[in-house]
Amino acid sequence: MGISYVPEGREVFPELTVLENLQMGAYTRKDRKEIKKDIEDVFGHFPILRERQKQEAGYMSGGEQQMLAIGRALMSRPKLLMLDEPSLGLSPLLTKQIFNIIRDINKGGVTILLVEQNVNMALKYANFAFLMESGRIVRADKPEVLLEDEDVKRFYLGIDTEETTADGYRKAQSSKRYRRKVRFR
Repeated sequence: MGISYVPEGREVFPELTVLENLQMGAYTRKDRKEIKKDIEDVFGHFPILRERQKQEAGYMSGGEQQMLAIGRALMSRPKLLMLDEPSLGLSPLLTKQIFNIIRDINKGGVTILLVEQNVNMALKYANFAFLMESGRIVRADKPEVLLEDEDVKRFYLGIDTEETTADGYRKAQSSKRYRRKVRFR
């Protein structure tokens, strides 16, 4: 169909049931049999939603609402799925589960555009990454290259032993911004 967007903060319809939320994701579609099949596919990705399909979305946990928001977005059969901070407010275990499902969705042929502050997790699952600072792209490369870059480790992953010292703290304060000289390769 095109593009689907999962906003930061989930934004489900709280008074509607899980099933009604999923049906809202397919409101422009007319192929009822295929909609039922896609609902089953969403339940395959997120089995907890099948158990909760008659429950109002407003009474679900944050993780369950995130699953529902992604499932609703998938109901329009997008070619591109845009996700804004899918791990926001989730436990580390649930974050890993969500990212595994996002990877499976991508392997199923859907392109994923992910905006995520959990840089380490995002780079583990990405095929290509853009690092942004203050709305500007400061670096673009393959995740494995970025994970090995010393500046990326320091500024985005927080890996720098000298920052634990007082001198390291002053040094970090004087160089808060990523060095733009290594912008694109």
